[in-house]
Amino acid sequence: MNKNRKTTIALVAVISAGLVGCAHDKNKAEKLDTSLKYAEPVTGNEKIGVKKGDLVVQKKVLMSEELRDLQNKVYSEQDRVYGNRDYGSEGLWGALKKCRAKLVSPAMGGDGHLMWTEPRDLVVHSDNDYTIGLDNHNRVIGLSEEYLKDRISRFRQDKAILDKREDQLQTKLQVCDTELKAAMWKRKHKKNSGN
Repeated sequence: MNKNRKTTIALVAVISAGLVGCAHDKNKAEKLDTSLKYAEPVTGNEKIGVKKGDLVVQKKVLMSEELRDLQNKVYSEQDRVYGNRDYGSEGLWGALKKCRAKLVSPAMGGDGHLMWTEPRDLVVHSDNDYTIGLDNHNRVIGLSEEYLKDRISRFRQDKAILDKREDQLQTKLQVCDTELKAAMWKRKHKKNSGN
């Protein structure tokens, strides 16, 4: 076999494999077999049983509830980390900012100039990008759509980022609180010693 023919066959095989792989769309709804023999409940949405001769634990959830729960966790965590201006909460970010402001205040021996290095970098942004038009009942509506798997993936990534930022801000706030307590102690003892 000549070299060009081998290359052509290999190229056709790679392209065919790629087309077969692309044929499955991750966003298409597929029918799932949830039947189990000898099923016994474990928790509200888990059961054990036999499927195709194998012992399995099956967890079945409503994706609307899973998505709602994930979104609520992520939005709550973002509020804990960065606060919520609508409700006047400051979050860890605001608490750190206040602590650093106290630490550099003239009352604590500082120059009063805040050296702020932490941006208020929100991870989750509101979904207000709508296509405006008429629905089936001729009502003017705004509509946004996103694939379910993409949305779940996005919120899981946002949660991982927020988990990391929460840990970082908690550590920085603890450091600042410790420095503030030390500055207060020094100031108190300086007054008591008369210097």
